Amino acid sequence: MTQLLNGNRLAIEIKKEISKEIDKNIRNKKNRIPHLGIILLGNNSSSITYVNSKIKECKNLGIRSTLVHLTVEISELELLKEIQKMNENSLIDGFIIQLPIPKHINTDNIILAINPKKDVDGFHPENFGKMSLNMKTFLPATALGILVLLERYKIKISGKNTVVIGRSRIVGLPISILMSRKNYLGNSTVTLTHSYTKNIENYTKNADIIIISVGIPGFLTGKMIKKGSIIIDVGINKVKNKKKIILKGDVDFNSVYGKASYLTPVPGGVGPMTRIMLIKNILIAAALNNKKK
Repeated sequence: MTQLLNGNRLAIEIKKEISKEIDKNIRNKKNRIPHLGIILLGNNSSSITYVNSKIKECKNLGIRSTLVHLTVEISELELLKEIQKMNENSLIDGFIIQLPIPKHINTDNIILAINPKKDVDGFHPENFGKMSLNMKTFLPATALGILVLLERYKIKISGKNTVVIGRSRIVGLPISILMSRKNYLGNSTVTLTHSYTKNIENYTKNADIIIISVGIPGFLTGKMIKKGSIIIDVGINKVKNKKKIILKGDVDFNSVYGKASYLTPVPGGVGPMTRIMLIKNILIAAALNNKKK
């Protein structure tokens, strides 16, 4: 029997916890309301949907948000100026730049320009390095969301063999680091696989936990896993089904369901957890910002 890891339901529970935290530590003490900044480039439908969901989450929790929506043709220099404005604005506690960034702009230059203390995405090398060394810092929201999902469902990570499929800086790399850290939410033996990995089934069939984020609908099938494994599907792919567009994960749900012990659905699994972890990071940023004053 496969149990679905319901990210929607868990995110609602965490929202209630965050709401109580805001009432206790911010409203009751008359502290300034946390403020999230968002920079969005262009009109990519997926990015707009994602940004709107983040703004909605902030509004529902009483957190301020400011959206700077720029054209996709903006120059790198102009974007760097907008980032500097966010860095210098003391009323904005933390901000994100919605990825992907247009190809004519160097993503590394953009990430390096963000003040690490406002980098609530956790992508700046300073924060990424601290994460690697198990130091306190902002953790990338998706990776953190996966850990919390496993923790809240009381799924043991320590001593398990974990296979991560995909090595992006957003999901694959950070989750491989976090799962292997010497930490109560870690101590797993991690194998990081990718598009150049030969005979990937040799790894997935021996995995206790598989975390996949490759952007290929239905990539991981039931034949590639062992019975009782834990499957975390981070993929969100738009697929045409007859006359309508549906969302599919990187896991072939039908063939994996019934064989895996736990499985995240798409949608409703990791996605809601990513959004709520970003909110957790903005609360941390706000607390740090208030300490400076």
